[in-house]
Amino acid sequence: MLKNKIILITGSSSGIGAATAKLAKEYGATVILHGKTESENLEKLSKELDCEYIFCDVSDKKAVNLAITQVLQKVKKIDILVNSAGIATRQKFLESTDEDWLNTFKTNVLGTTHFCQAIIPQMQKNKYGRIVNIASIRAYGGTSGKPPYSASKAAIVNLTAVLAKEFAPNIAVNAVSPGYTETPIASNWDEDVWKQVNTALLGRIGQPKEIAEVILFLASDKASFITGQTIIVDGGYSVK
Repeated sequence: MLKNKIILITGSSSGIGAATAKLAKEYGATVILHGKTESENLEKLSKELDCEYIFCDVSDKKAVNLAITQVLQKVKKIDILVNSAGIATRQKFLESTDEDWLNTFKTNVLGTTHFCQAIIPQMQKNKYGRIVNIASIRAYGGTSGKPPYSASKAAIVNLTAVLAKEFAPNIAVNAVSPGYTETPIASNWDEDVWKQVNTALLGRIGQPKEIAEVILFLASDKASFITGQTIIVDGGYSVK
């Protein structure tokens, strides 16, 4: 499905990003991993997939530009960008600080922006590109205890539509909004959260590979007539 395609996945040292990298490799893509630091997880997955990796803070535009410049000297092009890097901190609205909001938006929104700005010019040159951003079901209505996160993911939904309009027809830009998914953060959930998880129509938590399948569908030419869309993948949780 992705044969001869080169895909860069931010935030791919664990969770949905790592699952997407593994599946992309299975589908024939040349994978480039990314992590904030040169972590053991990143190095291990790079060896497992026999692929290149970069590391930088997505909120640091200069660092992102440098990393992309260096990797393009090796691979010459990037066909697909998946923006999976993100943070989610918990704080009540009245207790949230400017720093909470700024840090969340710097990573979740500016991080996505920085990678798009670094990679889109060469996609334009090649007259081909696929970008998939990771939003969240919390983009629609939010959730108590995570106002900066919810707002940042709503921004990703909007940004996805804006980029799709600006860079059509050669570059397709879509997003995926996952529901509750069994990533490392799930180990910190309390009983109340798990009760919410089980209210999904399918009655269970999602697996990272299930989210990855939708991401890579949108990244492939099978989704050749889809752009500017955000696909909710939540097991029916948002259907009330």
